[in-house]
Amino acid sequence: MNKLVFLFLVLTFFSCDSQTQSIDALQSIENQDFEKMNGLSLVSMNRLLEASEVPYILRSNANWTSVIPFAFLPSQDAPGLTFNSERQWKGERIDGAKNAIQLMHENGVSVMLKPQIWVGHGVFTGKIEMQNEKDWKQLEDEYGSYILTFAKLAEEEKVEMICIGTEMHEFAVQRADFWKSLIKDLREIYSGKLTYAENWDCYSEVSFWTDLDFIGIDAYFPIAEGNNPSEGKLREAWDKLESEFSEFSTHVDMQIVFTEYGYRSIANCAEAPWNYKSESKISERAQERALSALYDAIWDKPYFAGGFLWKWYPDHEKAGGSKNNMFTVQNKAAEKLVREVYGRK
Repeated sequence: MNKLVFLFLVLTFFSCDSQTQSIDALQSIENQDFEKMNGLSLVSMNRLLEASEVPYILRSNANWTSVIPFAFLPSQDAPGLTFNSERQWKGERIDGAKNAIQLMHENGVSVMLKPQIWVGHGVFTGKIEMQNEKDWKQLEDEYGSYILTFAKLAEEEKVEMICIGTEMHEFAVQRADFWKSLIKDLREIYSGKLTYAENWDCYSEVSFWTDLDFIGIDAYFPIAEGNNPSEGKLREAWDKLESEFSEFSTHVDMQIVFTEYGYRSIANCAEAPWNYKSESKISERAQERALSALYDAIWDKPYFAGGFLWKWYPDHEKAGGSKNNMFTVQNKAAEKLVREVYGRK
């Protein structure tokens, strides 16, 4: 999309009274001097990341990784959040996160620390919703302790960015005052950038984007039904989304980062990209085409800060491959594509 068409969309999206403000916002976003976040979502394992595993990350041309220390919530409708527990995998705890951060920094890779909740029985985090005010307050205290604990680690290790939550829609919408207060507390102890990762279908409903530094989207947008959609169909869908992103970014006056993005290596990967259980024929080519359409439509836009590919396993030689139908691009056709895009100057 050329700049004239882009400006026309922006101006028609807003009222006449907001036209000057919209143009100023667009110029502000375009004038930001920021290196693109060519990121990988680093999988936490039941051990520490080893220095011998870092060269594979560097070979991908990634300049960022997300480090993900998990917390556990037994139920979607009751408090009881735990983190840094001996029962968790070592890579998900404070010592594991610290080790990964240090290895990344030693090798010139920036870090987004991304504390993330796992809900019992695999319940989607967007459905977390307490049944009464007492339980909400307890969960907020627990969650605040969780995030601030890792924020202290992030400040000590000079982590470049923290993602303060992942796909917490009901929590984020119903308890917006808590999140605003949490952001203020974070600013007092942490000097890096902040974002929040909202699910692809409701990112516009978050009310505290302007308190943060980036709009974070977990970008599992359904873009094409059926098996092996054509490149043209994939690109058409992403071009439509690109128009929506440019309008929203200008409206908020903030860059967008895909806090997660990716596709499984299956034939219908573009139909419901978030679905890690769907059954379909393995297709490395379908994964590669879907990623290519995303990169072509979005990656070089001035309002787009970059993204974190889901996901990357430390043990590269055993990861992915032709028999793997999950999200990683490791040892698949799409790995070369990622390397090429991330290596662009």
